[in-house]
Amino acid sequence: MDLQLAGKRVLITGGSKGIGRAAAEVLADEGCHLVLVARETGALDEAAGAIRARRGVNVATISADLSDDRTVRRVAADAGAIDILVNNAGAIPAGNLGAVDDATWRRAWDLKVFGYISLCRAVYSTFAERRSGVIINVIGAAGERFDPNYIAGSTGNASLMAFTRALGRASPADNVRVVGINPGPVATQRLEMLSRVRASQQLGDGERWRELFAKMPFGRAAEPAEIGSAVAFLASPRSAYTSGTILTIDGGGA
Repeated sequence: MDLQLAGKRVLITGGSKGIGRAAAEVLADEGCHLVLVARETGALDEAAGAIRARRGVNVATISADLSDDRTVRRVAADAGAIDILVNNAGAIPAGNLGAVDDATWRRAWDLKVFGYISLCRAVYSTFAERRSGVIINVIGAAGERFDPNYIAGSTGNASLMAFTRALGRASPADNVRVVGINPGPVATQRLEMLSRVRASQQLGDGERWRELFAKMPFGRAAEPAEIGSAVAFLASPRSAYTSGTILTIDGGGA
């Protein structure tokens, strides 16, 4: 299926690895030109080089920490004219109320929660003036489950779900679409890290982390490319009547 995305310019945060890189690869396959944002310059350059070599599209990179609002505005300005924004940067640490101190909680939310909101604000006015644009917020299924052992992440994701639905309800008046994706477990380096912690707690051995996957739907975690494909479809004209919606991809209840 032709997603009618060829020539579109896409800004992807957290674009050097995991879901962000997978989304970049799928969108590049569709003929999109990319601006990848992440903190690690080396990982950014490697991802950009690999995508350019395989797909022959333009791939620009911006190294930035999106937890600062001034930096967010700089990134939006440096990226130039874009057609699609994919918010994906940020990893909120696990832990219950007592385990996540105020400084850690605020630092994590500055990047993921406020980082998403600030970048949406930075690009939305241009989209509205042009009467064209799509925002995809990659959030996380913990926002639906209220896990007390991932309390900062669950509440942060729930707030981003509400933000996405609220903005996506108003945005059609500007001919702009805003949608979200809630991935369940995805086979990334971050999932391995979290799984090692859980295996240590539940099984007494962090090296047994793969055993936790057997309990997931289909006996596995999602592949990053499966989430990336959903990003591409929702960003495309094939999904032109979708706004204010959160798509959960968790295998049916991972």
